[in-house]
Order: sequence, then structure tokens, then C-alpha cells
Amino acid sequence: MANTEGPQGNYDPAGSTQMFRAFVDEAPQGRQQAAASSGPRIGLIAGVVLAVAIVAAVAWLALR
Repeated sequence: MANTEGPQGNYDPAGSTQMFRAFVDEAPQGRQQAAASSGPRIGLIAGVVLAVAIVAAVAWLALR
């Protein structure tokens, strides 16, 4: 790997600042998308729990 931040004078602090600002600007969008996708995930978890409860009830009735 080449060291681009060496004494050659190639280091551009404005470039890293711009990249950081772009990262910060994108971060809230990612949080909004995660919050929006948590709704279907909660439904999926509730469905799995309900299915396990039904299977357990049927097994309990069958073994009774």
C-alpha cells in the first residue's frame, strides 16, 4: 500500500473533510430507513412467536 499522506505534499485535508461531511449527511437517511423497515420485522417476529405457540398447544393437546 502506498502512503499518500507522507511528506510529498499530496495530503489534502479538505478532501477528507468533504468525505466526512458526505458521511454525516448520509447517516440520518440510514437511520430513517432502518426505522421504516423495523415495522415488518416486528410483524415477522410476532408471527413466528404465534406459530410456535400454536405448535406447542397442539403438541400439548396431542400428548394429553
